[in-house]
Amino acid sequence: MNNITVTELRNLIPRVKIIDIRDNYEYNLGNIPTSKNIPKNFLVTNPNLYLNQEDTYYVYCQYGNSSGKVCNKLNEQGYKVINVLGGYNEYKNI
Repeated sequence: MNNITVTELRNLIPRVKIIDIRDNYEYNLGNIPTSKNIPKNFLVTNPNLYLNQEDTYYVYCQYGNSSGKVCNKLNEQGYKVINVLGGYNEYKNI
């Protein structure tokens, strides 16, 4: 699995596709700019509805644990996803 730090990701905004896999209410409380909210259950169940296999996506959750698991599953299915280490919790502290 590929990982990126929030500091590295911040330098890529807004040129990359960022996905927040937290629930809608968490996303609405605060999120990484330009990110799109796709709760993890929706994303893992039907990734083809939200992703295409040609693009690279940066995926985060609150702390980076759930997004790491989601990235592993999506990588196994041929999607190019990169886990954001530390998640939103880390992002809001930089």
